[in-house]
Amino acid sequence: MSGNVSMEKIVSLCKRRGFVFPSSEIYGGLASCWDYGPFGVELKRNIKDAWWRTIVQERDDVLGLETSIMMHPKIWEASGHIDSFTDPLVECKSCHLRWRTEELRDEKCPKCGGELTEPRMFNLMFRTFMGPVEDEASTIYLRPETAQGMFVNFENAVTISRKKLPLGIAQIGKSFRNEITPGNFVFRTREFEHMEVEYFVKPGDDKHWFDYWVKERFNWYIDLGIKKENLRLRQHGRDELAHYAKDCYDIEYLFPMGWAELEGIANRGDYDLTQHAKFSGKDLSFYDNDSGQHYIPYIIEPSAGVERSFLAFLIDSYREEVVEGEKRVVLSLHPSLTPIKVAVLPLSRNEKLTPLAKEIYGQLRSSFTTYYDDSQSIGRRYRRQDEIGSLFCVTIDFESLEDHQVTIRDRDSLAQIRVPIEELEKTLRAKLSGEPFDASPLWATRQK
Repeated sequence: MSGNVSMEKIVSLCKRRGFVFPSSEIYGGLASCWDYGPFGVELKRNIKDAWWRTIVQERDDVLGLETSIMMHPKIWEASGHIDSFTDPLVECKSCHLRWRTEELRDEKCPKCGGELTEPRMFNLMFRTFMGPVEDEASTIYLRPETAQGMFVNFENAVTISRKKLPLGIAQIGKSFRNEITPGNFVFRTREFEHMEVEYFVKPGDDKHWFDYWVKERFNWYIDLGIKKENLRLRQHGRDELAHYAKDCYDIEYLFPMGWAELEGIANRGDYDLTQHAKFSGKDLSFYDNDSGQHYIPYIIEPSAGVERSFLAFLIDSYREEVVEGEKRVVLSLHPSLTPIKVAVLPLSRNEKLTPLAKEIYGQLRSSFTTYYDDSQSIGRRYRRQDEIGSLFCVTIDFESLEDHQVTIRDRDSLAQIRVPIEELEKTLRAKLSGEPFDASPLWATRQK
């Protein structure tokens, strides 16, 4: 287990503080479907922004793309998904629950102990129909990954960019898999978001770039605050490699239910472009001006799930501590990820404090993700902001009306400093940029 936090505590916090709600809850919910609340949306957006910034904006060898969820059905035939994107499924003859065979420790139903059927292969793609007539000619699929949209746009990317290899295409988008047994909160769901890179390289250079991306992606999580001891690399055995893969590593995280995949990095060889060239009749080879050769590029694919990253960052940042005899729950999220950077808290709802507090809130919200909270005691509001992961609390008290200063409280150290209102935005920017919060922890005198 990662630290001392259980999945039950994470689920409770997410519901209580507006990160994640059960979908369709007033109708009894829908299995493995979740809605993201105000702070969950911000955290997800920040994770995607951090990934996009690292993968696309800070590099000159990766292009961004957004492709359609619905694509020509021939794509899934070419990719092998229609024949190979399957899991072995068994059904209990007594309670009729269905299970993936890899989840079973014996030959009995984990739920009721009943007898199980023989395994049969179950395709994980959602099938639907396009147009008014539901027949085989109109059958399409909701994509189970974003990768194929990037493969079929390889020629477009090369033409528009005029770049040499190596060249990457990146995409963030929704994927859909009809999982047999989704669960563990948002870890395994039927609707989720992929963050994927397809990195096209010269054959023979693929081992170098495969090793590069394994290291690069592993360090990304550490740079954003994941504890290194909660991460590990696991190489796939030859018997578990996907049909397209030459090699594959999983970055695994120590979730409350044990080690599980956070991200996969695969060397896909030349399988994908070869298949799409074959089925489409288009030449998808790359002409190398330096060598004067045509060749089918190999592809290195780092593939991460937004929801699994979301869950890992929440779990890894969660901590409980006792301060002045009271339990404090804190999400010590990385500054770039935390949903709220600054919370503005008037000491009370006193009519003399509200105008100044609202004015400060209005000034800050254009520069930072800011939240205004004047409900309940200041101590309870501090605790609430700690659970949300808000980096700084700005408190306006009656002294502020006289000396035109406010108090900034740091989430992690609980230290407080008093600053002039005209210096507030500048000071917050400096702290967000990494300037030490050099002050004595005066929280006890302020939060009562």
